[in-house]
Amino acid sequence: MGLLHGFLQADLEQETVDKKRSLSALVFLICGRFSPCHTVLWYNGSWSAKIMFYKPAGFMASVMCAGMMVAGAWHSVACAQSHIVSLQKLDWSTAEHLAAEAVRVCQAQGYSVTATVVDTTGHQQVVIKGDTVPLQSLSVSYRKAYTAYSYGLAFNKNTTSELIAAKVTGPANGALNTIPEVLFVPGGVTLRTASGGTVLGGLGVSGAPGGDKDEACALAAVKKFQADFQ
Repeated sequence: MGLLHGFLQADLEQETVDKKRSLSALVFLICGRFSPCHTVLWYNGSWSAKIMFYKPAGFMASVMCAGMMVAGAWHSVACAQSHIVSLQKLDWSTAEHLAAEAVRVCQAQGYSVTATVVDTTGHQQVVIKGDTVPLQSLSVSYRKAYTAYSYGLAFNKNTTSELIAAKVTGPANGALNTIPEVLFVPGGVTLRTASGGTVLGGLGVSGAPGGDKDEACALAAVKKFQADFQ
């Protein structure tokens, strides 16, 4: 991967020797192709400092700036803006626990269901089906999860039931339901961080005798694990 080389230049002409010795810097920078590392630190006293880091060709990573401690005080370091977008979603283990819990809750009530978790790409992350689920529950649970995620995000709702009640399902002729994967039927729950601020995906349940029962199982699962969504 090569070595990261750099140098620190400081103009301290008007400072005493003791002041020079008091200058300490802590910088953690990993330079990559997308993040030019030319960082400047300035201070409102009589000295200034400039740091330039050079990267080996082809070394890809991100820039992480920890700041600099100068004369006992923290000062932020200006970093090049990243052009990489990061999305939050549940890890596979938590998504699996969530879907499994929804299936268990419904099973305890005598319903065999399928539970599907979609992530922030809208794709299936986890699918767990009961032992005797109807065939159509596989696609229906996914479409409920997809709708709860995409339309819950767009309209700030928490379930497909809330979307239906808010009348955001489109024209009376149901034309919006013809959009691939969209299904305005109770049983989908929008997944959010524990604080409720960020949408992480959707959970859909299908197979119980009524969407309200599907949704109750999904909500029970979310309630059990939402504290872990952080």
